[in-house]
Amino acid sequence: MAKSYVKFEVANEVVSRTYEALQLVKQSGKIRKGANEVTKSVEQGLASFVVIAGDVDPEEVVIHIPKICEEKKIPYSYVPSKLELGKSIGMNVPCTAVAVENAGSAEHNIKDVISKVTGQSQSTQPHSHQQQEQKKEAKPKEKKEKKQTPAPEGAEQATQ
Repeated sequence: MAKSYVKFEVANEVVSRTYEALQLVKQSGKIRKGANEVTKSVEQGLASFVVIAGDVDPEEVVIHIPKICEEKKIPYSYVPSKLELGKSIGMNVPCTAVAVENAGSAEHNIKDVISKVTGQSQSTQPHSHQQQEQKKEAKPKEKKEKKQTPAPEGAEQATQ
């Protein structure tokens, strides 16, 4: 039985290409692994592609990831096994989800997987480098100044 968070089926050929692309990203790019790290990466707009395992139990661990990816317009895909997903990024343990932040030398491979999953041409996909540049150009948050509260009337001030 398919999990409720899996919104579409991915062909076996695309799954194997996804694993291969993730191996290359691990060597030359930057990835974030695990549901919490993927969520942070997506919410901050750093992720350029997300891969979610299809056998996560309980589902609630990753059920929110497809929705936030759609809101942020970040392409995502599924692979059938969290164990294989973990192995593809060099871990000896299962991994529920992976976010690609910088594809490195695997950029072409990632774009190829994205185009097969989304059915869109590669040129319409956002580049992770462009997203990072846009993020850098954003205004930094201003620090809040501490408000000084005036002393109540009649209070003595120590002048010594």
